Amino acid sequence: MAAYVIYQAEVLDAERYEAYKVLAAASIAAAGGRYLVRGGAVEALEGALPAGRSVVVEFPSMRDALAWYRGEAYTEARKLREGAAQAKMYIVEGI
Repeated sequence: MAAYVIYQAEVLDAERYEAYKVLAAASIAAAGGRYLVRGGAVEALEGALPAGRSVVVEFPSMRDALAWYRGEAYTEARKLREGAAQAKMYIVEGI
């Protein structure tokens, strides 16, 4: 069953965040993930919009998504993100 990483972040340091995005994208591709949503226009339908950017990444399974998150490549990317953004991230199984 596919798994979806939902990520929302408010960027605090644009320069460092750009470096994070490069490493994060490479780690996602190497782990078999693919972006479904990466920024873009948003419109509130109900409630308030989340602050910052929204990203959705699809992985083949929950196991693959967790291996990516806990893996060395994304751990290095997360180090760049520290202090560059305030983020929320979670994984949801889907169809």
